[in-house]
Amino acid sequence: MTTTTHTSTLPLAPGRWALDTLHTDVTFAIRHLGLARVRGRFARVEATLDVGEAPEDVRVEATVYLDSIDTGISDRDAHVKEPDFLDVANRPTMTFTSTRIIGSGGDWVMEGALAIGDVARPARFDVEFNGTNAAMGDLRAGFSTSGEISRKDYGLSFGTVGDAGLGDVVKFEMDLEFLEPGATGAIRGGEGGGA
Repeated sequence: MTTTTHTSTLPLAPGRWALDTLHTDVTFAIRHLGLARVRGRFARVEATLDVGEAPEDVRVEATVYLDSIDTGISDRDAHVKEPDFLDVANRPTMTFTSTRIIGSGGDWVMEGALAIGDVARPARFDVEFNGTNAAMGDLRAGFSTSGEISRKDYGLSFGTVGDAGLGDVVKFEMDLEFLEPGATGAIRGGEGGGA
């Protein structure tokens, strides 16, 4: 499905921008007992940013590998991967495909379909365009995004018993850094200079 952009377009060269995974972070937070937030991250993510000649030709696709979950407690991570929760053996990925991007300047909204396993639902993320930088040789573009989903929408209702268990809403924050089309530096950073 083609992505449409309204009001303005990003000042980026047309082509496929590749993700620098060393400078990308996908984190989440969920309430426990209605009290504290449990936070974690997914260590393995892939994404592409396709920029066309016209604003309506911008497209984002991303895949998060659910077995890369890291909450800082290995026993909890192992439990979350089991069949009564994420069931990563049968639901190995969470994917997002954009359908529309709206905004201008530094503030955008990205709409699309987010799928966990074979269940897909509409999703919406706020996006901040952090600009570009060529200090490491190749031009890079940075984005910060945030949004939330309902676990129940994806059949992931384990532990949701009012305020006695885990919350239904999962909040996501993502920082993504992309390299310009045809970049000669390392996609994962490092060799081109800097950390």
